[in-house]
Amino acid sequence: MGAIVLTGFMGTGKSEVGRRLATRLGRAFVDTDQLVEREAGKSVAAIFADDGEAAFRAHERDAVTTAAARRDAVIAVGGGAVLDAANRARLREAGVVVCLTASAETILRRVGETTQRPLLAGGEPRAAIERLLADRRPSYDAVADLTVDTTDRRPEDVVEEICERVARFERERQQWKSST
Repeated sequence: MGAIVLTGFMGTGKSEVGRRLATRLGRAFVDTDQLVEREAGKSVAAIFADDGEAAFRAHERDAVTTAAARRDAVIAVGGGAVLDAANRARLREAGVVVCLTASAETILRRVGETTQRPLLAGGEPRAAIERLLADRRPSYDAVADLTVDTTDRRPEDVVEEICERVARFERERQQWKSST
C-alpha cells in the first residue's frame, strides 16, 4: 500500500490523527515538523524568527524527502510543505495522500496561542488563516487523493473515516490497474 500521508492546514489535526492512525494500523508515525526541529536543533518558530521562512522551507524539503522514504509509515507534513512541487511529487509517490480540512473557526480555536505559529503572529489571526487557506487550496487539491473534513469531529472518528476511505481507494486503484 505505501505510506499514508496526512497534509492540510495547521490545526486540522494532522499530528493528533496521524499518531492515532499509526497506532491503529501498527505503523510508525513520522511528523516532518519534528524532523525539521531535530535537524535544526530548534523549534519551527525559532527557525522562522532566526533564519526566516526560506531556511525553514529548505529544512522542510529535506524532512519530506526523509519521511517519504518511509513507505511503511503514517506521515504528517507541515501545512505549507505542499506549496513546493517537488514535495508534492515525493508525497504522491510515497502512498495515499489524505488532506485534512477544517473551518477557519475550528482552526483558530485549535491553534490557540498564535505566537508559536509564525505565519499567524503579529496580526489578525482569523484573517491570516482565511488568506492562507485560500492561497494554499490549489496545492492541497493538487496533491490529495482523498479529503477529510475534521471540523468539530473527534480524532477517533476521523481515523475511522480515513481507514475506511483509504481501504476503498486502494481497492479501486487495484481494480483499475487490473483492468488496464
